[in-house]
Amino acid sequence: MGFFRDALKPVERGDVERWCYVHIDQLNLDVGPWRPTPERPRSATGLILIETSWKANQRPYHQQKLALVLTNLRHFALEAQDAGHPVVVLHDNRPYEDVLEAQVEVLGPLHAMRWAERETRLALEPLEARGLLTVEDHGSWLTDRALFDRAVGNKRPWRMDAFYREARKAHRILLTEEGKPVGGKWSLDAENRLPWDGAVPLPEVPTFPPDPITLEVAAMVKATYGHHPGRVTPQDLPASAADAERAWRWALEEAMPWFGPYEDAMTVQHRSLFHTRIAALLNLGRLQPGRVVHDVEHADLALNSKEGFIRQVLGWREFIRHVHDATDGFTEGVHVPMSTSSRPAAGWEGVWPEAPISVDALGDDVALPAAYWGAPSGLACLDDVTKAVMEDGWTHHIPRLMVLANLGTLIGVRPRELTDWFWAMFIDAYDWVVEPNVLAMGTYATGSLMSTKPYVCGTPYLKRMGDACKGCAFSPSSTCPISDLYWAFLARHAPLFEGNIRMAMPMRTLAKRAQEKREADARVHATVVKVLSEGKQLTPEDIKAARTSRVAVEPSPAH
Repeated sequence: MGFFRDALKPVERGDVERWCYVHIDQLNLDVGPWRPTPERPRSATGLILIETSWKANQRPYHQQKLALVLTNLRHFALEAQDAGHPVVVLHDNRPYEDVLEAQVEVLGPLHAMRWAERETRLALEPLEARGLLTVEDHGSWLTDRALFDRAVGNKRPWRMDAFYREARKAHRILLTEEGKPVGGKWSLDAENRLPWDGAVPLPEVPTFPPDPITLEVAAMVKATYGHHPGRVTPQDLPASAADAERAWRWALEEAMPWFGPYEDAMTVQHRSLFHTRIAALLNLGRLQPGRVVHDVEHADLALNSKEGFIRQVLGWREFIRHVHDATDGFTEGVHVPMSTSSRPAAGWEGVWPEAPISVDALGDDVALPAAYWGAPSGLACLDDVTKAVMEDGWTHHIPRLMVLANLGTLIGVRPRELTDWFWAMFIDAYDWVVEPNVLAMGTYATGSLMSTKPYVCGTPYLKRMGDACKGCAFSPSSTCPISDLYWAFLARHAPLFEGNIRMAMPMRTLAKRAQEKREADARVHATVVKVLSEGKQLTPEDIKAARTSRVAVEPSPAH
């Protein structure tokens, strides 16, 4: 920490008019109670930032995620200092609330901006209640609770489309003078479903030459948190405000022109295709959602690319945050069976705090397989995506939903374990992000609360929208087990889907499926669970044997 320590100037704390605490999701000088006013220049407002090993040790966070947060925090500290703020960075091993309470004893009550993470809010609300923190609303959000309630609040199950329309109207985004959607439709999702066909060049993802601060952080993370999963690649870390700007210019100019048509595509040739890769920077506060939505709306782009991006940021991102708040992190008003089956850290080695109780409408109880931590599964689609996650801490939203969450759900993985794996492994993941996206949507663990149906699919969808099948040991037309898993999933949970209009067609198809095939589906499911639970690799022979067996599943041979 020598370079960063030397770059921070000493602060005479008594000379500062007031002090503000800046949390890790608020790293922006233009949002929050530290904004300058004519009466209070930046030099009158001191900033407190906290680096605590306590936070890093709560979960087996990916090393790249730890490095991204820490290097951005340190760069922000120096940027704030250069802008005129007195800045203090505290290094500790205690929870945030303990560190801040000790500072209040010295400096008096602190000002702050409300934290996006529920976990942090719960920890710091007692300090606010005692008057030790004066907290204003988080200024980065584009919608408030009143808009959510007006759009969908009393209309459970909640649906994003209604919320998105109301948000578009409130901000007058992509609207005609008459208040109608530009192009005549609120969603152009139907135009954004091309598989990757090589028709246009793939963009070269930007890198960011690491400066001494990032190199110090990378070395520290490797030395201190080397027992965490993943790796640190310093050149892939946008760390400064200037890096964030460059990342956004790349996204707008290189990725966005073809984002719309290929939004749902997957390819082993490129890990991001035309996705912007800015979610982590939005969630740290480095980029502001209002700014990126404005830039896209006014850019020279095809309407389907504009609308697809704006739907993700103004629609889905805001919607899931409100759902998370409205249910207090899915602890209130979620009327589904509760399961306590969960493992701390989703099975990653080491000692970690206890995992929270699972919300689980499906009742499946399979431990997260080692394949999610990088052990080969034999399924090329899963292995390609988990390799990307282990190396980068990131993949775009279709592999997340239609490979990682889909296969976890079809296998019957405990939803809480899969959610906590996402939380630990993705550089853009926080509780308000992963619990709606994975616990509620990806695994359908909260039932129809915010999803019209489970997002599950068989082999044909993965073959149509991706190209991993070409290099897989399994033939998509004969030996791939994913469709067997799909039908077995529907059979296991058939009562849950009674009366669900969006599930009517697959359930009718299931009803016509021969009993022999349904029994074979169940055997394939049992085989896949057994082999992957043992940390072994599936083979086509395993699936052929399961389909033709007339007896209980025998132990798979070692691979």
